[in-house]
Amino acid sequence: MGNLLYTIAVILIIFWAIGFIGYNVGGIIHVLLVIAVIAVILRVIKGR
Repeated sequence: MGNLLYTIAVILIIFWAIGFIGYNVGGIIHVLLVIAVIAVILRVIKGR
Protein backbone atom coordinates (compact mmCIF):
# COMPACT_ATOMS: atom_id res chain seq x y z
CA MET A 1 0.00 0.00 0.00
CA GLY A 2 2.84 2.37 0.82
CA ASN A 3 4.56 1.83 -2.51
CA LEU A 4 1.30 2.47 -4.34
CA LEU A 5 0.82 5.73 -2.43
CA TYR A 6 4.35 6.83 -3.25
CA THR A 7 3.91 5.91 -6.93
CA ILE A 8 0.67 7.88 -7.15
CA ALA A 9 2.38 10.87 -5.56
CA VAL A 10 5.21 10.77 -8.09
CA ILE A 11 2.75 10.47 -10.98
CA LEU A 12 0.75 13.43 -9.68
CA ILE A 13 3.90 15.53 -9.38
CA ILE A 14 4.83 14.67 -12.97
CA PHE A 15 1.33 15.56 -14.19
CA TRP A 16 1.52 18.83 -12.25
CA ALA A 17 4.84 19.72 -13.84
CA ILE A 18 3.54 18.92 -17.33
CA GLY A 19 0.36 20.89 -16.73
CA PHE A 20 2.20 23.83 -15.21
CA ILE A 21 4.64 24.04 -18.11
CA GLY A 22 2.29 23.11 -20.96
CA TYR A 23 -1.14 24.34 -19.96
CA ASN A 24 -2.77 26.85 -17.69
CA VAL A 25 -5.59 24.71 -16.34
CA GLY A 26 -5.94 26.66 -13.11
CA GLY A 27 -6.77 25.29 -9.69
CA ILE A 28 -6.92 21.61 -10.68
CA ILE A 29 -3.16 21.44 -11.23
CA HIS A 30 -2.49 22.92 -7.81
CA VAL A 31 -4.91 20.51 -6.18
CA LEU A 32 -2.96 17.64 -7.75
CA LEU A 33 0.25 19.10 -6.35
CA VAL A 34 -1.22 19.37 -2.85
CA ILE A 35 -2.44 15.76 -2.98
CA ALA A 36 0.99 14.60 -4.13
CA VAL A 37 2.77 16.50 -1.36
CA ILE A 38 0.40 15.08 1.27
CA ALA A 39 1.00 11.58 -0.05
CA VAL A 40 4.77 12.04 0.16
CA ILE A 41 4.53 13.42 3.70
CA LEU A 42 2.38 10.48 4.79
CA ARG A 43 4.92 8.11 3.23
CA VAL A 44 7.76 9.74 5.18
CA ILE A 45 5.81 9.71 8.46
CA LYS A 46 4.75 6.08 8.12
CA GLY A 47 8.24 5.04 7.03
CA ARG A 48 9.75 5.99 10.40
